[in-house]
Amino acid sequence: MNTVVTAQEQSPNRAFRPFYKWELLFWLCLAFFFHQGDRAIFGVVISEIRQELGLTDSQLGLVGSVLFLTLALAMPFAGIAGDRLRKNWIITGSLIFWSTATLLTGCVHGLLGLILLRSVATAGGEAFYAPAAYPLMAKFHQRTRALSLSLHQGALYIGVMTSGFLGGWIAQQWGWRSAFYAFGSCGILLGVVFVFRLKDSPDPPPADASQTSGVRAQLQALGVVFRIPTAMMLAVGLTAIVFVNNGFIVWAPEFLREKQDLPLVLAGGYSMFWHHLPALIGISIGGPLSDWLVLRRPTARLELQAVAMALGVPSILLMGLAPNLTIACVGLALFGWFRGLYESNTHAAMFSVIEHRYRASAVAITVMLAFLVGSTSPWLLGKCRDWFGMEHGLSYGFASLALAYLIGAAAVTTARLAFFHRDQLTEPEVPAEI
Repeated sequence: MNTVVTAQEQSPNRAFRPFYKWELLFWLCLAFFFHQGDRAIFGVVISEIRQELGLTDSQLGLVGSVLFLTLALAMPFAGIAGDRLRKNWIITGSLIFWSTATLLTGCVHGLLGLILLRSVATAGGEAFYAPAAYPLMAKFHQRTRALSLSLHQGALYIGVMTSGFLGGWIAQQWGWRSAFYAFGSCGILLGVVFVFRLKDSPDPPPADASQTSGVRAQLQALGVVFRIPTAMMLAVGLTAIVFVNNGFIVWAPEFLREKQDLPLVLAGGYSMFWHHLPALIGISIGGPLSDWLVLRRPTARLELQAVAMALGVPSILLMGLAPNLTIACVGLALFGWFRGLYESNTHAAMFSVIEHRYRASAVAITVMLAFLVGSTSPWLLGKCRDWFGMEHGLSYGFASLALAYLIGAAAVTTARLAFFHRDQLTEPEVPAEI
């Protein structure tokens, strides 16, 4: 059995006014909306960027891969910051930084500029968001943890869906650069609001004060995932999800244009809408359902994840090998539904085996591992298009992504059957919440 988490550690500062936890969730959902919307518009306008800047599919895939690789490399630093500094200021600075980089992406004139601004700078800012945001939400939401994290994840889907239609429409009206100007500017304005509205509560000191300082202590925090087998298996599951998602977000609009010649708005909109709307429904059901089930069956979160990922395998195959646009959209919807069910418990499941004081580091390391592997998928899908041509290249590439889900389902199932009963935290009932 893992270390017991005390009720004091679980309870946020009582000085906050009632229901602040829901205001916090609202602001973080807005931030995550732009976090993912900024990232998704690149895939929506990728054909216009290719034409104006004269880039190949492999080079465009490289831009996406460098972004995700930068995210991975920055994660250990983000985890250290999230465990040691005020999370509200980390989130605010991260939002303003990546939004500024998004705005400046509209000024680039070649591959190097895209890589430096779209990949390195944007990802460097985005990396510091999750390790601070997820533990902050978990600290304020105990009984509603999966629900709050699911609603937050839903903001991702809404951001991507909106960017599909809105980004494509802006690009058609005023050019692809204007899409980056618009999303970046809105994110900066939201960051200014965060300066005044985003709050944090201080973490209680651990029983052993020596755990809070020193290189050895920080390495211990960063290594927590590797010491807990359930966490390691969940990291493999997240890696599978991220590997597929990264390739999807960059190449999905072009994939539908490969199936049927669609205008920019419809290609971007359909690819994001038919996938992320079912994902939003799935996560909205999965979060409250798992919060209810876990009170009766502690393994419920992992069981839901394993089943969802296993059923995602045939859905991805159907999407990739579909003979026409209609069947491809059916595959997109099924894939999104099962993705949403899985992601409703991504961090809630991890936090069930990770102590609060290590959660920022745990998020950082698992995301780092996921994006190190997942950074290769946009480039690999670009190479598939170079190898197999524009007619079938992305179809074969997307179908092959099903193997990642198969590996992830096996890893989560192993965690459920072999390790979770030893690693589960015992969290006493919290008498009241803010």
